Amino acid sequence: MENRCVHKRHNVSVMAYHLVCAAKYRRVVMSRLVDETVRDVCLEIGMDGDHAHFLLQSVPTYSPSRIVQRVKSVTARAVFAIAPEVNP
Repeated sequence: MENRCVHKRHNVSVMAYHLVCAAKYRRVVMSRLVDETVRDVCLEIGMDGDHAHFLLQSVPTYSPSRIVQRVKSVTARAVFAIAPEVNP
């Protein structure tokens, strides 16, 4: 992911986050179907058997916890719709 500056009226910012999301209890749930679904939803991602790496860029008006909450909810909805056996 390129670091592109976000130009606003009164500031210029570059905020990049490296987010690692582990599966609950480190279960191996990242099957081929789940991998393809998450890659369709997200652009920059690295997958492993029990966790996923996200590279995110944002503006300073959003807190990191809010960004993580949004990313996890969007990807979880997409995965649960296609692979309901992943939902504990």
